[in-house]
Amino acid sequence: MNSQLNKIKPFNPEDFLILVVDDLSKNLQLVVDILDHSGYATTFATSGQQAFERVRTAHPDLILLDLMMPEMNGLQVCEKLKSNQEYQEIPIIFLTASDEEGDLLEAFKLGAVDYVTKPFRAAELLARVKNHLELKRTRDELKAAYAQLELLVNIDPLTNVANRRALFKFGEQELYRAQRYHCSFSILLIDLDYFKHINDSYGHAMGDTVLKIVCNAINNSIRQIDLLGRFGGEEFVVILPKTKLKEAIIVAERIRKTISELSLLVGQKTLKITASIGLATYNQKDATLDEVLHRADKGLYLAKERGRNQVVIYDLNEPQEHD
Repeated sequence: MNSQLNKIKPFNPEDFLILVVDDLSKNLQLVVDILDHSGYATTFATSGQQAFERVRTAHPDLILLDLMMPEMNGLQVCEKLKSNQEYQEIPIIFLTASDEEGDLLEAFKLGAVDYVTKPFRAAELLARVKNHLELKRTRDELKAAYAQLELLVNIDPLTNVANRRALFKFGEQELYRAQRYHCSFSILLIDLDYFKHINDSYGHAMGDTVLKIVCNAINNSIRQIDLLGRFGGEEFVVILPKTKLKEAIIVAERIRKTISELSLLVGQKTLKITASIGLATYNQKDATLDEVLHRADKGLYLAKERGRNQVVIYDLNEPQEHD
């Protein structure tokens, strides 16, 4: 995260777009001239409704908003913008001739970050604008850094699918949902067949390529609500929320078939890929996620033992091979 923050560039007004909203053209021109002279990019609106259109199309970095306007005043504009998740992070500075404490308190309550009283001094206006743009940029950089950190914590760096930690977190959530709402979920444990032979014969770089290709194929075979993760080595897990056994069988077979149709041309040879899959579905007797995973693992072991490239369902009664 420190490296992300170190990338912050020196403050440059040309990097920012400011929306100025005022119903009086004289006031608009004065503010825009001050900002333009300092290097800021500007756009303007003369009414509340026009301000919404400018925000939607221009995506300004900061808004200078007149408090007193006809039809829709600045407080109403601020309230509407702050209620929209897409725009609520844009800082709003009020331009006001009002000395009424109630208006200013309401402005801050609605989400404004500052105000400048008319007639204002150019230096004061520019100082407040720069201050809040720098604060916004710092917040944005921190969010980006934390988002990157979250990826590093939850994503397998080779395949870009969920890692073991993220899999267990997701699985525990599904277990809780199943126990509370009496619904079901299924787990597929997938292991690539003869993967050691691929690494030994073609090198680890080719092995890494195979893992990436397989992950892409699996992701294309499941829903957005499903989660694919790397369990370790060449072993993967797919968690299927709200999925009963019959539905899980269809998904498992689709994945097995898709992987079996993959091939890579390596020199003069064609490298074929297959996978064995163990399948288990949540049962009301399951107290932990490990119990479901353990059955899927038993199914995977039997799939390997029975010749590979197949799906074996392991339920609480007895394992079943699916043809």
